[in-house]
Amino acid sequence: MVLGALIDAGVPLDGIRRALGSLAITPDSVWTEQVVRAGVRATKFCVRGEDPGSAYVDEHAHAHAHARGRHEHHAHDHHGHESAQAHSHAQPHHHVHRTLAEITTLIEGSALSPAGKARATDLFLQLGAAEAAIHGTTLEQVHLHEVGALDSIIDIVGAVYALESLGADRIVASPLNVGSGSIRSAHGVYPVPAPATLRLLQGAPIYSGPQKAEMVTPTGALLVKSYASEFGTIPAMKVSAVGYGAGSRDFPETPNVLRVLIGEADRTAPSASVVVIEADIDDMNPQIFGVVMDTLLAEGALDVFYTPIQMKKNRPGILLTVIAAPDARERLTATIFRETTTIGVRYREMARECLDREDVTVQTALGAVRVKVARRDGRVLNASPEFEDCVRIAREHNVPVKEVQALATKAFLS
Repeated sequence: MVLGALIDAGVPLDGIRRALGSLAITPDSVWTEQVVRAGVRATKFCVRGEDPGSAYVDEHAHAHAHARGRHEHHAHDHHGHESAQAHSHAQPHHHVHRTLAEITTLIEGSALSPAGKARATDLFLQLGAAEAAIHGTTLEQVHLHEVGALDSIIDIVGAVYALESLGADRIVASPLNVGSGSIRSAHGVYPVPAPATLRLLQGAPIYSGPQKAEMVTPTGALLVKSYASEFGTIPAMKVSAVGYGAGSRDFPETPNVLRVLIGEADRTAPSASVVVIEADIDDMNPQIFGVVMDTLLAEGALDVFYTPIQMKKNRPGILLTVIAAPDARERLTATIFRETTTIGVRYREMARECLDREDVTVQTALGAVRVKVARRDGRVLNASPEFEDCVRIAREHNVPVKEVQALATKAFLS
């Protein structure tokens, strides 16, 4: 599905065939088909398996991939759910169980660049380490089952080439829908997600969707987790290409496709996300509010402020508002519950855009003053003397603070 989406978005199939080099395949061993999944046209990447006469389609993760800079990458299902999905094989297929050494030899025979070969080899090392840990063996002894067959090696080598050819500066993946139910593997029946998949996805955000199927395979998990530098929503971008990669299954309620967006980063759009946490308080000693603010700021809040509000039964109250990075929400929420009398908080994520900022020191007749300078696209939009510096110098020379501010501003403009 990864390759299908990337080919649909413009990566040439002939280039992928050339990159596969001498993986013991002929050009007609890989091809694409146009299919429809729940009303959405998509490209299905097909691989002829090692079983004579069998055609096999290997499916990988529905990943949101975003790349920022020269290219911007984003993929997801048709309904826009932030999910990465993959499915188990549509039909039984004979798999050759190869060791990591055998797979490395095959990769070396590919036409990938030296960096691509190193990347593909590292991917299989990660996979081997996961399998070895699960089955209690060593990297030298582990045999890769479902992903040790030639068709799966083609999938990974092809994906490495396709992603390398895009030259993306940044790839962001969405939270991954791992599915539910159980699957049968070479070792027996396992719950979804499979042990190897779950181990490879450690550190990635996952959830269980309504589909009773394996929605992320080990191969899909390997690719998404290895290439994504972060997980989140679609980044600010100007889309230049869209691709849809199809899985073999056709779910009636949602398109079984992987969507890839390729484009340029939109530098004029909000470039960061923050979480806004709020709590209404009407029964706390006012002296505590100062302590709460200092504590939240010390624990990483970007800003904390209070707003007078009118609450139930016409009681005056205070609205506590905390602005922070999204990954600080749980920590700061715990602090709010611990330090205040509130019994509930609410939060929402918002986009924000900040000017580029730096501190510049200027010399005045009364002494040195730091000036906070804010720029956008290199142009100075704001310059504000550091208030504490102005207060200190004003006291030292027994002059008004506003006079020191004026001197610092004039020095900066000069």
